[in-house]
Amino acid sequence: MKIIFAGTPDFAVPALQQLIASNHQVCAVYTQPDRPSGRGRKLSPSPVKTLALSADIPVFQPETLKTAEDIALFSSLEADLMVVVAYGILLPQSILDIPSLGCINIHGSLLPRWRGAAPIHRALMAGDKMTGITIMQIIKKLDAGDMLHKEQCLIEAHHSSSDLHDKLADLGASGLLKVLSQIAAGTSVAIKQDESLVTYAEKLDKKEALINWNLSAIEIDRHIRGLNSWPVAQTLCQDKILRIWKATIAPETNKLPAGTVVQKNKRISVSTGNGIIDLLEIQLPGKKRMDIQAFLNAHNIDGTILGIGA
Repeated sequence: MKIIFAGTPDFAVPALQQLIASNHQVCAVYTQPDRPSGRGRKLSPSPVKTLALSADIPVFQPETLKTAEDIALFSSLEADLMVVVAYGILLPQSILDIPSLGCINIHGSLLPRWRGAAPIHRALMAGDKMTGITIMQIIKKLDAGDMLHKEQCLIEAHHSSSDLHDKLADLGASGLLKVLSQIAAGTSVAIKQDESLVTYAEKLDKKEALINWNLSAIEIDRHIRGLNSWPVAQTLCQDKILRIWKATIAPETNKLPAGTVVQKNKRISVSTGNGIIDLLEIQLPGKKRMDIQAFLNAHNIDGTILGIGA
C-alpha cells in the first residue's frame, strides 16, 4: 500500500520505523513545524522528521491542513491510507476523505477509556491495572472512531509514564503491521466504541506537579510515577522546589503530620495522609537528578515539613 504517515514525537518513531522496513511504500511524512528547544531556543526538527529525512522520505510541515494548497498537495500524493501517530494537528474532514482506504490512528489507551491528550499519564494516575494501544479509524470526533485492533499492557507497581510510553510505542508499531495486513487483505473488522464507557484524559498542566501530602501514599506514588517525565512531581522543601522523580511506598507507617520528613537509616521518608513515601530520586533547582544516597551525603532535611499542594 501507498501510505502517508503523520506523527511528531518519539512515540511515533517506532511505528514509522516499522513502516519503512515493511513492504509498504511511505510516500510522504507529515509532522509539525520545527519548534524552538534547548537553552539557545534554536529551531529543532521533530524525531519523526529526523527519521524520515534519514530514509529520504519527503517531509511536509504545514501549520494546519485546512488551506486549499495543503489539501491539493495532500491529494496529489494519491495515497491509499494515512497512518497517524501523535501528530498533534487536527485533521479536517476534507483530508480524512482523500485516502481511498481511509485514515487510521494509534492511540495510547484501551479505548473507549482515556480518549484525549494524556492517556498514558491518566491511566497510571488513576490506578488502572491495565493499559495498551488501540488502532482505530479516524473520524472528526476526538478518538471516537471504530476500533480495528488492541494490544494490552499490564501496569506494574514500578512503572512510570516514561516506562509505559516506550512500551506502548513499541506495541503500537507491532500492532500496526497486523492491521495493515488485514486492511490489504480486506479482512479488517471495525468495532464501534461503547460510548457509556468513555473517559477523557485531559492535557497535563504544570500546576498538577505540586504534591498534596495530605493524600494517601498510594495516591502520591501514582502521582509521582504519572508525572515522570513531565512535568515531574514537586514539593517545597526549605524554600526550594524539590522535584521528585522516583519514590516508593514504605511498608511501615507513623502518626507524624503529613509532609514531615524523617531522615535516618540512609532513607528519606515523608509522612502522608495515610502511609509513608520513601524518596528514591530527586532534583534540586539548577542541579541534575540524583539518587537519595547522593543527596544524603550533602544535605540534612530531617524534621522539615514539605509544602502541601492544593
